[in-house]
Amino acid sequence: QVQLVESGGGLVQPGGSLRLSCAASGIRISGNTMAWYRQAPGRQREFVGTITSSANTGYADSVKGRFTLSRDNAKNTVYLQMDSLKPEDTAVYYCRFFLFDVWGQGTQVTVSS
Repeated sequence: QVQLVESGGGLVQPGGSLRLSCAASGIRISGNTMAWYRQAPGRQREFVGTITSSANTGYADSVKGRFTLSRDNAKNTVYLQMDSLKPEDTAVYYCRFFLFDVWGQGTQVTVSS
């Protein structure tokens, strides 16, 4: 069974940092593009960033310079390092395995003082 499990979300103050993880099972992420999305209450799901099999990355303008994607193929896991967090980053964050369009269940990130 193909499964993606996100973790690492929580409550953080503005300006703080969090690192999200997305662990894959039932499938190997090596050689495949992975991505992160987020969905805030009352809003559509939006693209956050993507990382290719060769670790090339791309980001939404709203997070560029603050968020960093990385991957550890040996651990079958991708990471989203989020720095300088803002209240508008509050959302449920999802990872996605592009090839088979598999999504995780999401992890809540709340940025508030």
